[in-house]
Amino acid sequence: MNALVCKEPGSFEYITKEQPVAEKGEAILKVKCIGICGTDLHAFEGTQPYFIYPRILGHELGCEVVDVDPSTGFTVGERVTLIPYFNCGECIACRNGLPNCCAAINVFGVHVDGGMMEYISVPVSALLHGGDMSFDELALVEPLAIGAHGIRRAGVKPGEFVLVIGAGPIGLGIMEFGRIAGGKVIAMDVNETRLNFCKEKLKVEHTINPLKEGATQRLKEITNGDMPTVVIDATGNQKAINAAFLYMAHGARYVLVGLQKGELIVSHPEFHKREATLMSSRNATTEDFDHVMNSMRNKLVDPATYITHRVQFSEVKDNFESWLDPKNGVIKAMVEM
Repeated sequence: MNALVCKEPGSFEYITKEQPVAEKGEAILKVKCIGICGTDLHAFEGTQPYFIYPRILGHELGCEVVDVDPSTGFTVGERVTLIPYFNCGECIACRNGLPNCCAAINVFGVHVDGGMMEYISVPVSALLHGGDMSFDELALVEPLAIGAHGIRRAGVKPGEFVLVIGAGPIGLGIMEFGRIAGGKVIAMDVNETRLNFCKEKLKVEHTINPLKEGATQRLKEITNGDMPTVVIDATGNQKAINAAFLYMAHGARYVLVGLQKGELIVSHPEFHKREATLMSSRNATTEDFDHVMNSMRNKLVDPATYITHRVQFSEVKDNFESWLDPKNGVIKAMVEM
């Protein structure tokens, strides 16, 4: 079967691999759609933490079951997606119901080879029934679950202002689920095209471009001087993350969904006087995946909104680098097998 491997930063190569055979507790899936996410792009750039090359990328998947033990409740031919965070089940996080931050986690397409190949073998325990959802929809469940988890971490309450910094695919998902939770969403980004997308497609009322206007003053105007009670970073940009500590209301919660390799730099007195709460948000849980799939089925989220680019698997190598350029307007690139 064909596979695409990222050999090192900036380098892809198509290779031939043997088709996997199902072992006990595993299922063989035919990959139908692959969503390209920030993790994949950062891996190609060489800026992704927790990464070792060479690696087959891809963990946003819509698949068809081709081999599975029927006693598992899954059947050959059905549509599925998967929770691509394989946890140990034994560490303190797993014992406390937090498999998304397992101490020995293996993320599909990051720590172990992922879905950029024709067939994959995965634990049945990671599968989710897709029902009548399309393969496109199933491939978008995982990135939206990241956003849903960030909102759940923040404990967003109806009526409070939620500042989401970064209007990439993850940030957009955070905005969607912030809205579903009843929050009044504010989008911040330096890319005007993405801010327009937020206004036109997601109906976000307030947008801020900090390169064109004073972010702090604009936030005061929007919130009647209070500042946002929830701030969520989805940029993974060190400068943006550090700057956002000053965007918090007194008593606010700041959730880091984006990830970067550097250090957090914060004025302790500014943070302390707010009695602020700082949290990270990693991956997502079954609860978040279920929430996303139910939201899709109930038409609270339209996955088709996100797909701006589409290529065949054979075209990924030639197109991938172009998806890094903001000028190309990529929100979500979808690969068809």
